[in-house]
Amino acid sequence: MKDKSEKTEKRITGDIGEEYTCKYLKNHGYKILDRNVSSKFGEIDVIACNKTHIAFVEVKTRHQNPLVRPCLAVTKAKQLRIMRVAYLYLKEHKIKLQPRFDIAEVYLVKNTTRLYGINYIKGAFIQEGDYAAF
Repeated sequence: MKDKSEKTEKRITGDIGEEYTCKYLKNHGYKILDRNVSSKFGEIDVIACNKTHIAFVEVKTRHQNPLVRPCLAVTKAKQLRIMRVAYLYLKEHKIKLQPRFDIAEVYLVKNTTRLYGINYIKGAFIQEGDYAAF
C-alpha cells in the first residue's frame, strides 16, 4: 500500500513543469510572487509579476509530442476556479497590477525530466460578462 505522503508520478511531473515555468518567467523579467496558492475554490500553480501585470499561471506538463495540446485541459470550469482564487489573492494582497491569466505548456523529452520546450500563452483566457471582477 502506498504511503499517502508519497508524491504521485503526475504530481512529480507537475512540480518539474512548474520549476521550468518559474525559470522561464524569471528569464523574461518576472518576479515569482507565489506558488501553489489554494483556497476552497481551487489552486493556482504560479503567480508572477512584471512592471505592468500580475500573471496567474496554470502549468500543464506533458512529454513531447502529445496527442492533444496541454492547454486544452484547462476547461471553462478550471478557468473559473482559477479566477476565483485570483480574486481572493488580489483582495488579500492589495496588488494594483493588471491581472492576466496565462497557461504554460511545458514539454519534457520523452521518458525523462529534461526540458524539450515551453509554449507560454499570455492572456490564455479572460473573465467575461457584465459583472466581471477584473
